[in-house]
Amino acid sequence: MDFTSPEYFMEEALKEAQKAFENGEVPVGAVVVCQNKIISRAHNQTEQLTDATAHAEMLAITAAAHGLGSKYLSECTLYVTLEPCPMCAGALHWVQLQKLVYGADDVQRGFSLVKSPLLHPKTEIVKGIKKDPSKELIDSFFRRIRE
Repeated sequence: MDFTSPEYFMEEALKEAQKAFENGEVPVGAVVVCQNKIISRAHNQTEQLTDATAHAEMLAITAAAHGLGSKYLSECTLYVTLEPCPMCAGALHWVQLQKLVYGADDVQRGFSLVKSPLLHPKTEIVKGIKKDPSKELIDSFFRRIRE
């Protein structure tokens, strides 16, 4: 396996999502990559932290910014298993993220549902990497809750 490929980094984000699933959190995982190295990783922790803003993306970008000592992530890529919500997209705008790669679309709460652009104009967007396993993890979580 190529340890610098989008598939590899998304697989690492899926590992984070699995941690969230095991902890009873909505299974979303994220990693921030800079110069082909993972500099932060996170998963949803809204229940654990009793914080509605503790989304995987928010936690990952905060850790990355601290690690880099910069409020900007203009040379970084965020890999996340689910399309970010508008709140997270707004945060990605402010950090001037270079590239966003996500797996599954969020047809109920994704940022692309908002008419005006939320991401920074320079942010490149790639979607669909590891889409099926990302979607299956989310779907199985919500099936489990409904049972």
